[in-house]
Amino acid sequence: MTGRLPTLQPLATEQAKVTNWPGYIGWTVGLLIIIGLVYWLMRQGWNWRRTLQSGMPPLPAVPDGAGRTILETSGRYHGTTTAGNWLDRVVAHGLGTRSRADLTLGEDGLLVRRPGDVDLWIPAERLTGARTDSGIAGKVVPSGLLVVSWTHEGTELDSGFRADHPDEHTAWVEAIAHLATRTKTKTEEAAQ
Repeated sequence: MTGRLPTLQPLATEQAKVTNWPGYIGWTVGLLIIIGLVYWLMRQGWNWRRTLQSGMPPLPAVPDGAGRTILETSGRYHGTTTAGNWLDRVVAHGLGTRSRADLTLGEDGLLVRRPGDVDLWIPAERLTGARTDSGIAGKVVPSGLLVVSWTHEGTELDSGFRADHPDEHTAWVEAIAHLATRTKTKTEEAAQ
């Protein structure tokens, strides 16, 4: 027996991997530039749409009240689109901005008070109906929206609202339909 000792293998001498900071910083800056560009393009699209709709006549002047009150609620205003096209948002005259809203349906029409934004007045003779729907202006709300249909200088529009208590939507649909029908009947009788 020879007294040989086993030879020891030298320990692996690996260096710790060095973080590639210039690469990470480059990718981060590149990603931020892309996000900024996308935001800028979205803003340009919004401004372009506003320019296209700049010929839209001014909205009716907002009165102090809506006549004898039929219904009142608070909730959110989700936007206005051209009737039947839930993705064609109308941005002229502040109609494209989502906001809190207090709705008052009176015998003279629908008054929408929007704190911090432009109020909206839809006279009773311009109301054409209402329905519940799941989306408007690119916004889908699973619990449903109240969509009010109305006309403005020959253009049919849909405005979407979500009451704080969505179970109120059905009563609003019925009341607006009744008011629109009654107003249409009065207008036809006056024309004869």
